[in-house]
Amino acid sequence: MAENETSSLLGTELKQLTFGWTDYTLFSSLLGISVLIGIYFGFFDKKQDNTTEYLLGGKTMSCFPVSMSLVASHISAVSLLAIPVEVYQYGTQYAVCIFTSLITCTLVSLIYIPVFYKLQTTSSFEYLELRFTRSVRLFASFLYTFSLIIYVPLIIYVPALAFSQATSINLYLLTPIICTVCTFYTTIGGLKAVVWADTIQMIVTLGSLFAVFVLGTMAVGGVSEVWRLSEEGRRIVFWKYECLLSLEHIETVE
Repeated sequence: MAENETSSLLGTELKQLTFGWTDYTLFSSLLGISVLIGIYFGFFDKKQDNTTEYLLGGKTMSCFPVSMSLVASHISAVSLLAIPVEVYQYGTQYAVCIFTSLITCTLVSLIYIPVFYKLQTTSSFEYLELRFTRSVRLFASFLYTFSLIIYVPLIIYVPALAFSQATSINLYLLTPIICTVCTFYTTIGGLKAVVWADTIQMIVTLGSLFAVFVLGTMAVGGVSEVWRLSEEGRRIVFWKYECLLSLEHIETVE
């Protein structure tokens, strides 16, 4: 009897986590806006009639959309799904990555980007050819392409799997649709379409994360309650450095 009640309660909770008409409307609208952006820059933007406009956006795009696009390009759905799980299971030690990111971005901005800007190169592979030989460029391009062949299916499959669980839409139907939409507006609209689509998607992502943060905090009882529960669960962890590759597993066993 108790098992039946538990199963019924679990089924009710899972139904509440599935997509409703509002969710489908927002998701479809986001895909539709991305397609319209590609169509606009592909067919109605009179400036986009040469290679520089198509591949480099004419080198006239403003800082805000370019910055948003760069951030969106370096945040995959896998990160949005995996990092909360990492913090929930092992604590906030993962936040130390913020400092390494700041150091990396500073070094790239001060050392690498000025060189690329001065040479007017469009990729690191072009720089490798200028600095070394064409064979080095081809070899680096091959390695990068090979890594993408392995990496891209993962970053497509994982969020598609989560979306499929929330919508009951067939995973193998959903994935080609999303890939086709992204390929369409990228191919038709060029870099400008990619940048502005990334900007819209990043704004929606940040808004969603903020909404989850606010609603989740309110549901628990406020920031102080969240902090108290995290401390009780030993999830507030900073500056813990130990040279153990399996540290998390050791703590779990203990």
